[in-house]
Amino acid sequence: MTATAAPGSDLAGVDLLELREGSYGTRIAAVEPGGAEAVPPGERHGTPVQLLWTWMSPNLEFATVFVGVIGVAFFGLTFWEAASAIVVGSALGGVTQGILSARGPEYGVPQMILSRIPFGWFGNLLPAGLNAVTAGIGWFAVNSVSGALALASLTSLPDWLCLVVVVIAQLAVAFLGHNMVHAFERWAFPVLGIVFAVTTVVILSKSHPGASGHHGGIGGWLVLLGATFGYAAGWNPYAADYTRYLPRDVSKAKVAVYAGLGVFISCTVLEIAGAASMTIGGAGDGSPTSQFVAHLPTWLGKLTLLCIALGAVSANAINIYSGAISFLALGIKLPLSLRRAIVAVGFGTIGFILALTSLDDAGEKYEDFLLVIAYWIGPWLGVYFTDWFLRRRQQVAGLLFNQRHNPFAGWVAMAVGMAVSIGLFSNQTKYKAPLPSHHPALGDLTFEVGFAVAALLYAAIATVEARRTVRLPA
Repeated sequence: MTATAAPGSDLAGVDLLELREGSYGTRIAAVEPGGAEAVPPGERHGTPVQLLWTWMSPNLEFATVFVGVIGVAFFGLTFWEAASAIVVGSALGGVTQGILSARGPEYGVPQMILSRIPFGWFGNLLPAGLNAVTAGIGWFAVNSVSGALALASLTSLPDWLCLVVVVIAQLAVAFLGHNMVHAFERWAFPVLGIVFAVTTVVILSKSHPGASGHHGGIGGWLVLLGATFGYAAGWNPYAADYTRYLPRDVSKAKVAVYAGLGVFISCTVLEIAGAASMTIGGAGDGSPTSQFVAHLPTWLGKLTLLCIALGAVSANAINIYSGAISFLALGIKLPLSLRRAIVAVGFGTIGFILALTSLDDAGEKYEDFLLVIAYWIGPWLGVYFTDWFLRRRQQVAGLLFNQRHNPFAGWVAMAVGMAVSIGLFSNQTKYKAPLPSHHPALGDLTFEVGFAVAALLYAAIATVEARRTVRLPA
């Protein structure tokens, strides 16, 4: 009989932690050993403030700008309508990022290992597998394209060659691992922060905030709200990956605040700049990046293009690193001391091929990807937060690497939440569900419904499981 650990089970006290092998310390120019195992106590280092630039830098890039662009250009919102949706959506994503980040130092494991608590060893294949694909391949391809197009606009080199340059830079950072990722984000932050701050001021000074929209209404507002939350919450499945090395006794409040602010500030500012740019008037050679910088003085436009490319590297260093970690969190055993680094290169290669095929229609690919990224994250968060509440007084470290922990509440609730929310509420170009088709004012409630359905269903099933769980002797 397979023993499971639902809320209330004694199995939660079993100590089955797997520690990462090798010596790593604080070295930057060294390849991080191991994979998705727990960080040994002697390897813990860092301070919460580093999370501010770790989460600011990867959002200071063109994909963030484009989220604001679509609110005005595609959803027909006015600038102020778009700005309000941006603030609310980014705030929600920042809050969840902070809460999730605060749990990392306690257990010293990546986010998708923590996800095993509600999902179990095998059930976690669902969220970890989705995250490996969306992070290591999907986001990697999207951001690589924006960086390549920016570099091509700046240098007039072929798009494919610029893509090769951007991808090599991204893989170099991700290959080295945790310390290099944090260091690179810190080095990039002053450059990206200053240039994009000046760019935002110039864009706002030229914009026409009072310009009328195209009757996007509450439906358009809700779609943009979902997109902005989805973009910010897109980092949620990575949250603990970048806090697990912090000392166990670090202030959880500081961890949450710095991580949350990093996401909220960067997303809000650049998305508002993107929305404002759509009130100025069309310009540029047709590519999304060129249209954006066409509103800027030549010298600032060139600096902005350079920073769009740099920002893509900042974002994808995190995407490919966490994508590799999520892949290893599937429970796949690779007898290699550099297994994380090798998997990162593998994902980067696949992402490069996908990006290469997307260079000609970047705008459409941006829109499609950005609008659906939250579809699986909403149900996952619903399960994860509900389980966290139900187990709030339990010891759960023993569940992280226990292959006998296989509840079905988590993956069933998430799968049903996705099926119901997408099947009934999705409001996209390629698939419009029945409810928004007949009631356009609903907008896109896929994330909200997915979260609620998964949370409620998980609470119900987990309660039943807790009563039937096989309790192991102490």
